[in-house]
Amino acid sequence: MKNNYKTITKDILALAGVEINGNNPWDVRVHNDEFYKRAITEGELGIGEAYMDGWWDAEKVDEFICKILKAQLDEKIQRKLSILFRLLSAKLFNLQSKRRAFIVGEKHYDLGNDLFQNMLDKRMNYSCAYWKDANSLDEAQENKLELICRKIYLKPGMGVLDIGCGWSAFGKYAAEKYNVKVAGVTVSKEQVTLGRKLCQGFPVDIRLMDYRDLNEKYDRIVSVGMIEHVGYKNYKTFFEIAHKCLNDDGLFLLHTIGTNTSEDILDLWSEKYIFPNGMLPSIVQLGKAIENIFVMEDWHNLGTDYDKTLMAWYINFDKNWDKIKSNYSERFYRMWKYFLLSSAGSFRSRRRNQVWQIVLSKKGISGGYNSVR
Repeated sequence: MKNNYKTITKDILALAGVEINGNNPWDVRVHNDEFYKRAITEGELGIGEAYMDGWWDAEKVDEFICKILKAQLDEKIQRKLSILFRLLSAKLFNLQSKRRAFIVGEKHYDLGNDLFQNMLDKRMNYSCAYWKDANSLDEAQENKLELICRKIYLKPGMGVLDIGCGWSAFGKYAAEKYNVKVAGVTVSKEQVTLGRKLCQGFPVDIRLMDYRDLNEKYDRIVSVGMIEHVGYKNYKTFFEIAHKCLNDDGLFLLHTIGTNTSEDILDLWSEKYIFPNGMLPSIVQLGKAIENIFVMEDWHNLGTDYDKTLMAWYINFDKNWDKIKSNYSERFYRMWKYFLLSSAGSFRSRRRNQVWQIVLSKKGISGGYNSVR
């Protein structure tokens, strides 16, 4: 049976131009023959876990993932019953309920500020950068922050809400450059601790709270890379709360990863090891949630920039690993490497995933909205 799994794996990978123990940088080098059964029966979950366990390698994991997704090999795997049950549970239950809201903070964002400080740009942005006319990650992330400020027509004296503020890279930038007051909310204790230190001296208030507890009015609202944790069952509630908190003449900018097809859950490896209870919205899911609540003023796709951002994060992470490895295991290193490189490959593969910046108003801007790029 082992030989059958090996033959099937070899034949399937060949459809993507990938060889077992070949010479191309995207070819798979197999170190444990149990890999074949795991890949065939468990799909992306088994492939990711096998990589963490050291059962296989590739010179360029990002290119390997890009090729198998371009060839849609993920659709050719028969899933085990336990995996199908996990997918079904996402349909039956609200995995992103208020009671479960802080799980992703504890499991991901609280992994250690040292990890993120050695991976991200100097302002600690943990979302897609904007690489137009940029020569470095720092420049590209500042571009993104400036782009957001310009898109929401930010002016001195305004009050701004940042839903899912992270370490408040946006809040500090907006307060520093535009002289505004910013309130940010996050579900991560570690982000609150470091964010408050980074924002000392600026009118930035960082709070540990769920977005469903928000109840104040603001001139502008931004949410950058947070709705990926909200879940499609809660999208309507999310936008209703943003509507409630936005002044009538205000603007709301949503920055999110998006997917070309409506799904209920992230790929199972990412959901288990990286972003518990996460999922990527589709245009249809967001459109239904926005309907009768907001007017869509602008929709900008900058998804190709995330491949470059993820590769820059990986370079930083790999280069600085020796500084932080005493706090993490070798298996964690392989897990995080796989996360960054496989994510880059997914954005590269036929652009299956996107990054959208959507500008919304409550009643429509008189005379129309002038798009900013």
